[in-house]
Amino acid sequence: MPPTDATSAQRSPASVLPGPEAAKGHLAMLAFSAMVAGSFSLGSMAAPEIDPLALTAVRFLLAALVIGGIVAARGIARRAHFRAGWRYLVLGGLFATYFVLMFEGLKTAPPIATSAIFTLTPILSAGFGWLVLRQVTTRRMALALAIAGLGAVWVIFDADLAALARLDLGRGEVIYFLGCIAHALYAPMVPRLGRGEPVLVLTFGMLIGGTLCLGVVGGPAVLATDWLALPAIVWITLFYISFIAGAATFLLIQYAAFRLPSAKVMAYTYLTPSFVILWEGALGNGWPPLGVLAGVAAVIGGLFLLLKD
Repeated sequence: MPPTDATSAQRSPASVLPGPEAAKGHLAMLAFSAMVAGSFSLGSMAAPEIDPLALTAVRFLLAALVIGGIVAARGIARRAHFRAGWRYLVLGGLFATYFVLMFEGLKTAPPIATSAIFTLTPILSAGFGWLVLRQVTTRRMALALAIAGLGAVWVIFDADLAALARLDLGRGEVIYFLGCIAHALYAPMVPRLGRGEPVLVLTFGMLIGGTLCLGVVGGPAVLATDWLALPAIVWITLFYISFIAGAATFLLIQYAAFRLPSAKVMAYTYLTPSFVILWEGALGNGWPPLGVLAGVAAVIGGLFLLLKD
């Protein structure tokens, strides 16, 4: 996920644009889901080849340069926006934690299972939203989250009732779930710590904060990495997560956020496992069994509940 989904959702308009403009918003979010899904498939191929701390540190630095360039070009940053800089360290630390644990988990967890775990993030965000902001979820949204959550659990346990009964989760899945907790906490912390900064400025501050945190924690891993000896898949993944699953998806979600209500923007999270299945098949990594597809269908059912007017 790009580091701007929560912020964008918070600033979505209460009313949506009619007809063609709303359709453009839906198309933008379809492209967004497909691009985010690619980070799971490519990440699982690159994760064993590089320390997650080193990969994430460079990813944050590159993303900060891209977003910082956009901020500078628009001239929208003000000195007041960067007061209480500790806020950006908190936000950046949370999001950096998510990405580090994502790539650590992808060393052993299948991409389809991790993408299903990702769909649990809105449920966790709803809980943190109540704790941090006292936000209350509507009944229909709660039902959609429950249906999608059950489908996600079915996919995570590979459609195996015995494994589900034993709560038999792999190490990678557990690690990634911990990362999703950090991601979910990030969502309500954005409006909690934000002080009216433009979305781009807030995102830039978060990326700088994350880069600083990763520089302290992951500095030795960055220096110990033999960057010139890395296989091509690492460079492909680094480029993809920095510019395609980062900057490009940021622009798409901003575009959609002004054409669709926030619940519908968030709903497209649930399409991620479906696109990961397509990515895995296209990359020659095989297709899941039919039993797993039943869980994916339930996740998509949650999506349609959230898309319903």
